[in-house]
Amino acid sequence: MENQVQIKDKFCLTIDEAAEYFNIGEKKLRQIVTENLHSDFIIQNGVKYLIKRKRFETFLNEISAI
Repeated sequence: MENQVQIKDKFCLTIDEAAEYFNIGEKKLRQIVTENLHSDFIIQNGVKYLIKRKRFETFLNEISAI
């Protein structure tokens, strides 16, 4: 049996994981990532984007609408 880290314990989330965790659609998350490529909550790994969970939570707390 393989041990897996729960989403709530991960440092970075994929778009799919972030959509599930934050209850935001994948399309909307991809748009947010595209608009904020140089922000501190995005990591690019090749063609894959990862979202730093805690920093993205801070970003969401600071905005009033997405």
